[in-house]
Amino acid sequence: MATDFLPGFSHHRIETAPGIAINARAGGSGPPVLLLHGHPQTLSTWLHVAPRLAETHRVVAMDLRGYGDSGKPEGGEHHEAYAKRAMAADAVAVMRSLGHERFAVVGHDRGGRVAHRLALDHPRAVERVAVFDIAPTATVYARTDKNLATSYFWWFFFIQPAPLPERLIAADPEYFLRHHIETQSKTPGSTPPELFAEYLRCYSDPACRHAICEDYRAAAGIDLEHDAADADARIGVPLLALWGAKGVVGRTYDVLEVWREKAVDVSGRALACGHNLQEERPGDVLAELTRFLA
Repeated sequence: MATDFLPGFSHHRIETAPGIAINARAGGSGPPVLLLHGHPQTLSTWLHVAPRLAETHRVVAMDLRGYGDSGKPEGGEHHEAYAKRAMAADAVAVMRSLGHERFAVVGHDRGGRVAHRLALDHPRAVERVAVFDIAPTATVYARTDKNLATSYFWWFFFIQPAPLPERLIAADPEYFLRHHIETQSKTPGSTPPELFAEYLRCYSDPACRHAICEDYRAAAGIDLEHDAADADARIGVPLLALWGAKGVVGRTYDVLEVWREKAVDVSGRALACGHNLQEERPGDVLAELTRFLA
């Protein structure tokens, strides 16, 4: 039997578009906050953060479409089903289904990119936004160099036409997944065996691996088109940026400065960890979120 990483949180399966159901968990009471995971995680990545945050907030965690136990639609000719615009629409639909018209959103990695698009497309729904260990997608592609391409090789591997990356990963999904997590995390043991097993359960599904590649293909195509169309738009609500001091983002960018190009009210700092902040430094993450969401 799979481990339940969010005991006491209710289970929800919410149809956000025809044929697409999103897996979500909800717990606590108070001001609503939505938690969005990244690649290769699922909503279980919030195991240390969500229960504590639920002491003061109504916390909703969802699997992004294509990930975890959420629906995995075909991407479409232009990978539009995995555009961050589509994922942001999922998030709004989930929160409205649970009775929340306006809420805070916290996104790590891919979830941070969804949170960015959510704040632009649905400004009346978003009260404030936090992004963990990312620079804006358009910034990453515009400023790519050898160092970034080497460190983030999967950004360029996953976007190759199907089925090349899917078939190569299928040769040994467990090795690929373990290498990815252990390379990005700088805190040994922060992803315990039972949590890794949950990620592997999902990553072992060929439909999940294909959806992940479609997510990245969308980021390199239709997402950049959407970003270019509103390049001058700024997030109007407060934005918190946290990043790992030992990770690629912290070494590559002036994180606060790149987010000030995209939002009008930016604060944040580096944490003493790698990429997976909520697993490596959950106490620091909780402290920062408690202050930011107050």
